[in-house]
Amino acid sequence: MNNRRIFLKQSLILAGGVFFNITKLSAAHIKKTKITILHTNDIHSHIDSFDENDANYPNQGGLLNLQTKIKEIRSKESHVLLFDCGDVFQGTPYFNLFGGIVEFSTMSKMGYNAGTIGNHDFDNGYPHYKNIIEKHCDFPILNTNYLIIKDNQSSKILPYKIFEIENKKIGVFGIGIELNGLVAAENFKNITISNPIECANKTAKILKKENCDFIICLSHLGFQYNDNETKPSDKQLAKNSKHIDMILGGHTHTFLNEPIVVKNLKNKDVFINQAGWAGLKLGRIDIEI
Repeated sequence: MNNRRIFLKQSLILAGGVFFNITKLSAAHIKKTKITILHTNDIHSHIDSFDENDANYPNQGGLLNLQTKIKEIRSKESHVLLFDCGDVFQGTPYFNLFGGIVEFSTMSKMGYNAGTIGNHDFDNGYPHYKNIIEKHCDFPILNTNYLIIKDNQSSKILPYKIFEIENKKIGVFGIGIELNGLVAAENFKNITISNPIECANKTAKILKKENCDFIICLSHLGFQYNDNETKPSDKQLAKNSKHIDMILGGHTHTFLNEPIVVKNLKNKDVFINQAGWAGLKLGRIDIEI
């Protein structure tokens, strides 16, 4: 891979659009391509904002609020990628009444480019999830450590996807958390779950060989576990990786106001970010390659 010049500007966006910035710089003579990466996680069926009388988040959150901000960003930026990091399902009557149709139909209209699978996305069983994404999801679902038996595979679920923007390659893949103990066994009985860190490194190596300029992992492992530091998490993945540049996370509903930087096995920076839950914040990272 050729030398890269990468600038990163990250923000978690509230209604007021507050930004926090970081930069990473190197050789200046190469033509730059700016790509704006937007990300969500743990939407949990929040289409609308919380009620105006909600004690914690009055009139905040929800996909429709995010849609307004995303449209604004797209009107100003030439290259925007929008990702979700799992747990689209479960949390409001939209899911109880319509089983995920509203969530994925709304996200498709919002122009998501890819997502990954969360544990709550199996709450009505894998066959139900498969049916919903095949009929109502217009973007790929990325996962590399859930092996689904052949007769139950969905064409919407891929191990990774490469996005090409101005001759730059952005490799994106997804990984999911161990489902035992989180999901009823019958809801994922046709799925074999492999070690997420091992699968992530294998997939990142493939993307490296595909000459990707930047590699992103969409993770539903959780940010960190203070009571069990060896449990697979975004921080553990970053520390034990070689080719991943960025991890966008979910599951622990962690609000990060700036990306966490972890050194990988090659002593290079891996940026980790997570945007809370329920559409309360939108993650934004601008990179120039």
